[in-house]
Amino acid sequence: MTADFALIAAAWLLAAHWLGDFVLQTHWQATNKSKRSDALVCHVASYAAVLIAALVLLSVAAFWAGNSPLKTTNEATWVGFGLGMTNGGLHLFTDYFTSRWTARLWQQARIHAFFLAIGVDQMIHQACLLATIWLLAK
Repeated sequence: MTADFALIAAAWLLAAHWLGDFVLQTHWQATNKSKRSDALVCHVASYAAVLIAALVLLSVAAFWAGNSPLKTTNEATWVGFGLGMTNGGLHLFTDYFTSRWTARLWQQARIHAFFLAIGVDQMIHQACLLATIWLLAK
């Protein structure tokens, strides 16, 4: 994968992350995911759907552009799907803990600490996305 394609992939995945983690997350999901598993699962399902679509498109585009060691479009599709599912699982694991942490901080009116915790949550998600780009490039 070329540096140019990796940069495009990073921008694409950050946009997909923003869409899945913020835009598509409903008020109900955001306020209940710390205490109800159905709210957390609904949030992660919509997040994962966006990431799967983005990663399948990226993987196939990398293949078509000659920026991938994969041998077929089908293989590229499955790699993108697998990376998207993996990101969904990592998102579920991360949000399970960080949503409980941030809910407690918000309830205690520790606003600065709340936003620091949100920052940690986002750094973990972004590290997962960077690792995904690294794996996509292999």
